Amino acid sequence: MAAPSHSFVTNLLFYPTIDPLSIAILHKRHTVSRHLYQKATFLLSVANSRQLPSDQGIEVAFIGRSNTGKSSVLNRVTHNKQLARVSKTPGRTQYINLFALDAERRLADLPGYGYAKVPPEMKKKWQALLETYLSTRNCLKGVILVMDIRHPLKAFDQLMLDWCSQYHRPIHILLNKSDKLSRSAIKQTKVQVERAIKIYANPISLQVFSALTTDGTKELQDLLNKWFCY
Repeated sequence: MAAPSHSFVTNLLFYPTIDPLSIAILHKRHTVSRHLYQKATFLLSVANSRQLPSDQGIEVAFIGRSNTGKSSVLNRVTHNKQLARVSKTPGRTQYINLFALDAERRLADLPGYGYAKVPPEMKKKWQALLETYLSTRNCLKGVILVMDIRHPLKAFDQLMLDWCSQYHRPIHILLNKSDKLSRSAIKQTKVQVERAIKIYANPISLQVFSALTTDGTKELQDLLNKWFCY
């Protein structure tokens, strides 16, 4: 059996009395889920809802305002630096990009805007595509909303929160780029966002994350495992 990963061993330090069988089970789950996300492969790009694959299986969508590091988050989760294109020009994702984990499970990289220098008509098309996807996609299990922890709850974020609430979509907020703030600032921002989302009736959770340092990766993968029924 392969040696446990550093992150797995570190997590066990918080549970010194855990029995050997539970350790083996936890290690197996950690290893299996890591390998599953590593298997992510590009499936297709969708410019309109008619091009989407059959509405079956399970999809989890990643969305975020331009320049929040959404592509880096996807690459971190899948342990593949080349999966989602990280552009030097934020806002270049113009389609729904789908990645297959297996025959029944997919990751969806949704277009974001707010920073991108694109014509207003293009933004309207993106908005229509997003709303159609969020309102009609039956296989959509949940939405990962990526925010820059230094600039949370911008207009685009509020729009996504409103839509997900309207269509009762579970949403998990990822406060990315936590490496850019001090611990006290991180805590303060997290409390601020927690207060703001209390008005919504749909299931909402949030966490701190850093695609650069990997902080929060296991917590995010644990949530994805739950949504994907792993």
